[in-house]
Amino acid sequence: MTNMTRTYFGTDGIRGKANQKITPELALKIGQATGLVFHRGEHRHRVAIGKDTRLSGYMIEYALVAGFASVGMDVLLLGPMPTPAVAMLTRSMRADVGVMISASHNPFEDNGIKLFGPDGHKLSDAIEAEIEKLLDSDLSSKLAEPHGLGRAKRIDDVRARYIEFAKRTLPRNMSLDGLRIVVDCANGAAYKVAPEALWELGAEVIAIGVEPDGFNINRDVGSTAPQALRDKVREMRADVGIALDGDADRVIMADEHGRLIDGDQLMAVVGASWRDQGLLTKPGLVATVMSNLGLERHLASLGLTLERTPVGDRYVLERMREQGYNIGGEQSGHVIFSDYSTTGDGLVTAMQVLAVVKKQGRPVSEVCHRFEPLPQVLKNVRVNGAKPLEQAHVVSAIDSGRRKLGGSGRLVVRASGTEPVIRVMGEGDDPELVERIVGDVCEALSASAAAA
Repeated sequence: MTNMTRTYFGTDGIRGKANQKITPELALKIGQATGLVFHRGEHRHRVAIGKDTRLSGYMIEYALVAGFASVGMDVLLLGPMPTPAVAMLTRSMRADVGVMISASHNPFEDNGIKLFGPDGHKLSDAIEAEIEKLLDSDLSSKLAEPHGLGRAKRIDDVRARYIEFAKRTLPRNMSLDGLRIVVDCANGAAYKVAPEALWELGAEVIAIGVEPDGFNINRDVGSTAPQALRDKVREMRADVGIALDGDADRVIMADEHGRLIDGDQLMAVVGASWRDQGLLTKPGLVATVMSNLGLERHLASLGLTLERTPVGDRYVLERMREQGYNIGGEQSGHVIFSDYSTTGDGLVTAMQVLAVVKKQGRPVSEVCHRFEPLPQVLKNVRVNGAKPLEQAHVVSAIDSGRRKLGGSGRLVVRASGTEPVIRVMGEGDDPELVERIVGDVCEALSASAAAA
């Protein structure tokens, strides 16, 4: 990881309030800067742009089109599509760069711009640094001549292409016949493709969160507000529930009783199944420091390891690529199957889990609760600019907590990438001890914040 100071890019693209941070001017400039960075060779360059269902998507989409066209790039407009679909279509349509306009699971007022290289992977820090440099410079001398401007066109069959791709990740004869599935699309990017794909595979589909109006993305629906899914599963006596987030790169599921199944359990289910079929490229999975110790112990009992990374799907994917793992993900339901996708794909993840359910012919509650998670305590402490994690009494509180837990738990203390807080997470076999240790560390952090 480079230690550059990033003005625009966060851990997942550029994100902020629509029309305040993410303005048409900024989007125009991002189109120009990205177009120039990806200008490689003399061929006609092109960019694929997808979006979720936020009202501000229209404004940002057209500003990006103007930016890319002004540096001579042709634009392929995909319309509302999941983030993983944009990554996949960037590759399959041989675009030089892909763009997803989305703020993922954030409320509708926010929006963001995620960029993908021609291989469908999110950009490296080095390329983001190049784009940042151009964003702050005068680009007028680098614009295309009048005869070299780009064209834009809408691509019509993208939904069908993505659905076919998702279905091909399953064994050829796999049918979801006999399964009654509730799918919650968070009024977001997958509101058409997810119900259609599941229906084409033979399931009986009850879809909620499929009436986007520009304002209701993620509002009381989707993977970050799963109560709607749980209620619907119980009301319809469904076999299983699937909740995607606004850009459909993550998924949380529910069993027939409405009990939630998080990313850790989903990875355990598919990981064990792939191990049995000899599909794992290495005997283990990659997850972040937030994944439950119960997952690690469960995998160990199957002879599989758990590689841990900092929080953020880019770090998971980086480790997977470096070490050659083909399953990785986060507790939040952002799971990456690198045999198929270059980013998390909520629909493909759900399908892989449903394939195991069909194969075993048992209820989802029996198939998908693989281990009892250890009690986790997570607390945030607000800090004001100081560096409390470097202070002696904080370091000593953390060391002492880790010693007390020994092998029976974990303590993770980290600065948030998105807000001025330190997150303290403890887990262990003894919940009272965990609670006490987390409290001690928070107290030390608060004292150092007060003194700053």
